[in-house]
Amino acid sequence: MDRIRIVGGNELRGTIPISGAKNAALPLMIASLLTPDTLTLENMPRLADVRLLMRILTNHGVDYAIDGKRPGDMPTSGQTLHLTARNIVDTTAPYELVSRMRASFWVIAPLIARMGEAKVSLPGGCAIGTRPVDLLLMALEKLGASIDIEGGYVIARAKGGLRGAEINFPMVTVSGTHTALMGAVMAKGHTLIRNAAREPEIADLAKCLNAIGAKIKGAGTSEIEVEGVSGLSGARHEVLPDRIETGTYAIAAAMTGGDVMLEKARPELLQAGLDVIEKAGAKVTVTNEGIRIQRNGAGISPVDVETEPFPGFPTDLQAQFMALMTMAKGTSRITETIFENRFMHVAELSRFGAHIRLEEDTAIVEGVSKLKGAPVMATDLRASVSLVIAALAAEGESTIHRVYHLDRGFEQLEQKLGACGAIVERISDPG
Repeated sequence: MDRIRIVGGNELRGTIPISGAKNAALPLMIASLLTPDTLTLENMPRLADVRLLMRILTNHGVDYAIDGKRPGDMPTSGQTLHLTARNIVDTTAPYELVSRMRASFWVIAPLIARMGEAKVSLPGGCAIGTRPVDLLLMALEKLGASIDIEGGYVIARAKGGLRGAEINFPMVTVSGTHTALMGAVMAKGHTLIRNAAREPEIADLAKCLNAIGAKIKGAGTSEIEVEGVSGLSGARHEVLPDRIETGTYAIAAAMTGGDVMLEKARPELLQAGLDVIEKAGAKVTVTNEGIRIQRNGAGISPVDVETEPFPGFPTDLQAQFMALMTMAKGTSRITETIFENRFMHVAELSRFGAHIRLEEDTAIVEGVSKLKGAPVMATDLRASVSLVIAALAAEGESTIHRVYHLDRGFEQLEQKLGACGAIVERISDPG
């Protein structure tokens, strides 16, 4: 099993190209099931989750092709993926695949929209709370699907097709909004989605769906309207840049000091995160190239944050920001409101010498003057990169185990950090 070795203490200086967003790429790939024509996705990140989802989609009958590298392409240049679901050959998504990635459960919506039926295993994935699928199923039931749960599988049927409806989510849900959108685009009549998630990845999915012939208005706001169409075609769509990767490297630059240009990053996707990073003492400059992060000589200031749905501070940056606060000059409070059980990184950060105590849904972080390298273990996708951030600033050597979590969401991490002066290497055990 691979591990990553980091020798801390170097400032980060250079340019880091921001990859296509994982949280946009996955639902976009799933949307290919809605049309028999080819959906071409540009700026796709090279991630373990993308590869796993390809396996799941091919199980349903999706053919795919990946463009080869062009002359002059950097290793971090996004790839182009062509997906064609001309014939859906299987409407079952088996446990052995869905259990490895929660987002793959979303295939239920396009399968029932196009084929009138779907049998999908209840999901697995990150161990950061229960994250039930009740709201996803509620959305499909509102659209006229019958839902049964048998033997760990959700069996959904809509033999006469889905019908437009009013869907009122009792709480903001990104996965529920994705599901409602993909279910509604070919439903007969008008659908109104209230209390919809406003995340940029929702708007990106809607933009792609409109490109293949859907009629969606209001994506990116809390109220989305969909007018159902009888069929969808092919299109070309570029995946938006990853705001979580942007925030992660911005925090790494703030943690270590230095000067880093986050190439292709878009500030409007992450304004709340950038505001917090600036309060912590880094200088944030938006340019035509992207976002520049500088911290030369200034200390790290303590900042209190609370995770919120977009446009608030994202839960997917909570662990990274906690790593930054371990070396702040004072005490900060980090409150997690989105997911329960998302403080598993606290014990591992403490191995570096961090002082963190938990009070229910709040972590109280007392900054220390220095961290010391240590062997640590990644517990989930976002928490794993918080350990990388701590290791970059710690004295001496650190080893991060279970880095397959990192590979799920961060493309070419060692290469990107290494190009900016970090001493970081992947160690692969023989066999």
